Formats: sequence, C-alpha cells, structure tokens
Amino acid sequence: MNAILSIKPEFVEKILSGEKVYEFRKSIFRKEINKVLIYSTMPVGKLIGEFKLNHVISGNKEHVWKVTKDKSGISFDFYCDYYASKDVAYALKIDELKVYDKPINPFISIPNFVAPQSYRYIEEHR
Repeated sequence: MNAILSIKPEFVEKILSGEKVYEFRKSIFRKEINKVLIYSTMPVGKLIGEFKLNHVISGNKEHVWKVTKDKSGISFDFYCDYYASKDVAYALKIDELKVYDKPINPFISIPNFVAPQSYRYIEEHR
C-alpha cells in the first residue's frame, strides 16, 4: 500500500534541498506503507516525488525532537506549536527520495483525486 502526503510547498523545498529529512505528523498510518508520494499543496498542486517509508520515529515530543532536530527543517518553536495539544509525536524518515522529472497533476492522473487534508491511501499508480 502507498500513501499520498499533503505537504506545504515551503517544506517540500526543504525536503528537496536535503535540509528536511523528517516529515512530522500528528497521526500516523494505520496500514503498512511502502512508498509515500509527496503532494505539494496549492499553489503547486502536483505530485513532485516519492520516498520509501522505512522508519517512523514516535514517542513523547521531547524524545522525537532530540532524535530529529538536526534534519527537521523546522524551528523548535514551530515544532512546539505544531504539537501543542498532543502528547505523542510522529516523524517519518524520508529515505530514497525520488524527485519526478516532471511533476504529476493528480487531478488528471488519479481518478476522482481530492487533495488529502493530511494523507490518503492509494494503490500503486505508476
């Protein structure tokens, strides 16, 4: 099973530059995920690449920050604000990033595509 993650363009740029190696989430997949497609939210509105999901770091907020801070691509203040109402943090490790030569318009290539609020499960599409 694969998943599509909605990620703001500013964070997509940090992923592409290598500054951001962890994608933070308040909730995590309930199914086993092999590959994650990166949907850069509007104004981009395209699938820009994918990565293998080999490792998820989870635990209390302090532990997750300690492990991920050097490659988080975000500030500690942003991290704290993001998890303010949560006791558990999740960080998806971005492994084997593959950037598409030409971004994919999912509204054309995926039947009945609706941009996910956070993530959406999807069968293999390519």
